[in-house]
Amino acid sequence: MEHNSLHGDETEKWGLLSNKMLWITVGMIIFLIVGFIIPTPESMLDLIQNRGFGEKMIEWNVAADMKEAAWKSKLVLAMIPMAVIFFATEALPIGLVGILMPMFAYFFQLLPKKMIGKTFAGDAPLFLLGVLAMGVTVIDVGLHKRLATWILGWTKGFALPIVVLCISMSILASFISAHAMAAFMAPVMSAVYIGAVSANRKNSTIIHDPQLAKLLLFSLCFALNVGGVGSPAAGGRNVIMMGFWSDYNVPMNFGRWMMYGLPLVPVLGAAVAVYMLIVFKDVKTRDLTPGLAAIREETRRMGAMSRSEKVVLAMMILILLLWIVGGHDLGLGGPALLALLIPVLFKISEWRKILSGISWDAWFMYCGALTLGALLKETGAALWLAQIFLKLLHHLGLGSGPGLWIGMSTFSGIMTNFMSDAGTTALLGPIAIPMGIMSGSHGEPWAIGLATAFATSFAHVLIVGTPNNAIVYGLGVYPDTGKRMISPFDFVKYGFLLWIISLVITWFLGFMVIFNVVKFPKQITEVAKAVLIANTS
Repeated sequence: MEHNSLHGDETEKWGLLSNKMLWITVGMIIFLIVGFIIPTPESMLDLIQNRGFGEKMIEWNVAADMKEAAWKSKLVLAMIPMAVIFFATEALPIGLVGILMPMFAYFFQLLPKKMIGKTFAGDAPLFLLGVLAMGVTVIDVGLHKRLATWILGWTKGFALPIVVLCISMSILASFISAHAMAAFMAPVMSAVYIGAVSANRKNSTIIHDPQLAKLLLFSLCFALNVGGVGSPAAGGRNVIMMGFWSDYNVPMNFGRWMMYGLPLVPVLGAAVAVYMLIVFKDVKTRDLTPGLAAIREETRRMGAMSRSEKVVLAMMILILLLWIVGGHDLGLGGPALLALLIPVLFKISEWRKILSGISWDAWFMYCGALTLGALLKETGAALWLAQIFLKLLHHLGLGSGPGLWIGMSTFSGIMTNFMSDAGTTALLGPIAIPMGIMSGSHGEPWAIGLATAFATSFAHVLIVGTPNNAIVYGLGVYPDTGKRMISPFDFVKYGFLLWIISLVITWFLGFMVIFNVVKFPKQITEVAKAVLIANTS
């Protein structure tokens, strides 16, 4: 069978972006200029000396003195533009770019050897490995077709399925693992796509519509991302922020968080749908009904759920429950690894088939992103960036109230595209909360904490920003050819403007409306300020 208009053919038309050697050269030159030619800023040296980073690096034997420690912190910053260029242009395979991060850490001795290994292969990478394996098994047994029927089977046309998808996924992601939903639903999007384009085949030839493929996958991915603001159950970063508030004797309960965050979710989900429909207005296949009908028919022909489907569904539910109730003891990686064991143990799928179906490129890429995030945190580079940004806010007169919330959410939104959402919250929370308290604005430190945590859900711009992006990229393939439906650069191309839209909606609807309607307890600022003064006296 002949196939046209595939994504791989599209990438050859990128012009300058297709010149891989050019972008490898540009990335390396920028790394060399920032890392070896530009002098280390005095402010970075002061931070390394005064905040304990230099002393820690000397103790680890990765730096001989404070100057070398500061230089290594600057070297980590030099890795960021290089990595972004390589990820966005695919100058190198994204998995190989991920491997560059620990390789640079080893060769330049940026962290102790044992610590580098842990950053690359900790709980989060094992979690992603299990989720990718789960997606392979779901497709293998055909359960994704039933999922599509249950969630989207009643919709028709073009716009309605997209709107339903975005709003439903954003709300679900507020309460259950968005990463799991990405693994379950990415194959569903591929099935809907192939059903829709197959209806327009000519002489047994499928005419592919890459724009439709991107519309479906990015609608899913971005909707799951924005759901993170809805409740503490949406992610570890929300729980981390709640822990910081407890440290200042102003705890927030689950229901209270939902009062501030959940009203934002359907609006953000609807915004994703509208944005996607506008951006992908040139989609040729304007009716998803044949794809949805084909899946319904296939599901009907499948009859009652087979033993394999039941085992896989039970496995998914078990893993989800363990994520919810397992807490700190099991982490995310422990339950996720059951997705590798159970299908083989119950003879649902073959071991080699699972391994061959996993997107190792996406996995290595994400592991490397975690190493880069750890380097930013442990060397003080991320804290230096935060301090520079906060000084800029004060210079612009945005040191309190909505101005401070907007500034912190913007910086948090930037950082979360390079670090994990939990890592961003853990880094910025201890900086943001005292700033909010000392500003004296009503609602602090809850307001600035919510602003910081909300924005970590908007990792739309880089494929490394969140596991959701990596999972959808890894599982989003054309069913008939196995080629990728999306590229890393597509996240930059379609995610950047949506990142801004997500922030603006949060600023106006969240900060200006919801914060004023729901209001904050009157006493929290005074209580938190008393704790802050006691801790610093």
